[in-house]
Amino acid sequence: MTSEAFKISNPQDDSSTELPLVDGTLGTPGVDVRGLNTKQGVFTYDPAFTATCSCKSDITFIDGENGILMYRGYPVDQLAEHSSYLEVCYLLLNGELPNATEMEDFRHAITHHTMLNESLVKFYDGFHYDAHPMAILTGIVGSLSAFYHDTTDIRNPEHREIFAHRMIAKMPTIAAAAYKHSIGQPKIGPKNHLDYAANFLRMCFAVPAEEYEVDPVAAKALDVLFILHADHEQNASTSTVRMAGSTGANPYAAISSGIAALWGPAHGGANEAVLNMLNQIGDVSQVPKYLEKAKDKNDPFRLMGFGHRVYKNFDPRAKIIRGYCHEVLEHYGMQNNKLFELALELERIALEDDYFVERKLYPNVDFYSGIIYQALGIPVNMFTPMFAIARTVGWAAHWSEMMADPGMRIARPRQVYTGYKLRDYVDINNR
Repeated sequence: MTSEAFKISNPQDDSSTELPLVDGTLGTPGVDVRGLNTKQGVFTYDPAFTATCSCKSDITFIDGENGILMYRGYPVDQLAEHSSYLEVCYLLLNGELPNATEMEDFRHAITHHTMLNESLVKFYDGFHYDAHPMAILTGIVGSLSAFYHDTTDIRNPEHREIFAHRMIAKMPTIAAAAYKHSIGQPKIGPKNHLDYAANFLRMCFAVPAEEYEVDPVAAKALDVLFILHADHEQNASTSTVRMAGSTGANPYAAISSGIAALWGPAHGGANEAVLNMLNQIGDVSQVPKYLEKAKDKNDPFRLMGFGHRVYKNFDPRAKIIRGYCHEVLEHYGMQNNKLFELALELERIALEDDYFVERKLYPNVDFYSGIIYQALGIPVNMFTPMFAIARTVGWAAHWSEMMADPGMRIARPRQVYTGYKLRDYVDINNR
């Protein structure tokens, strides 16, 4: 906190209250309103918490006006170019990049937590064959709380570390098993010699009857996507994990709540919506028609995968993944694929059309990630689970940060009540 203060006046009695400013190392300061109710008898009103800072955090910084995203101070473009997803996981959890020994120890810890308890594997049989993979992820991750009673003391830093390692390690195995369940194929276990992304691809696409070689181009593109989705500050799912965790709930249950929040089409389901939109447009010849519909405020059609609630400039993640998107399409010879041809035409027009440029409605990370997933053969209903795999480390890092904060309290938003005033009960025969 700084010595500066923000003064708020009460026009009813001409009184005023000075509220301290809370400064961070970067970004907009916050006004500490905790004393406002006591001193002025009012609450702040901020639907959806769009102007409210719920915590202090030193994990991720976003400057939406200038299109900047940093993990622990490192620009995401540098990490995507030079780092790996597991190294970024270490950074988010521990605050610093690892040296060679630390990285090897961390990799070993993650690699040797990837298998699932056989009793847990049997849980998959309880889900209908066409259950959405996100429904399965929510249930299976929540069920982890029934297996690890010996290491879920949220006050123990060592237990928090084991939880984070275990969650990062198991999420690809859980998601791949959900996919295998949906197509009726045997579940494929992890291989310890493979890296994180390659291991996931093998668990999704290998079958017992034949050998499977992971395409390095696919593995690299997926690893970069995981890096770009690893954390994004106090988004809906991360805030959900923090709120659930603030009650002292089992950490696996808190992560399960985050998965449920991520499932929403306004959050993790956006890249799935992009593919649905492309299928709705259908053909390149229809692009001008649908762009006009997108410009019409009275038309319900919306151009999915363009613009972002936080970024008022080009999404920095989209700049990075755009190159990988084109590389993957070229690698698999899909430039002439009808769907991808349509996507590339939409991209071209959006980057040149004054309507979109003036409103800064650039293609975002969801636009490109959906195209890449489709090119890699990942079905649409697995798009959001891919997001969940990547974001697990962000959830774990924020949960751990909150648990280590001595000032942590249970989250409890307030409301402005708009219901009936006091009224008396009337017997049912007299109503």
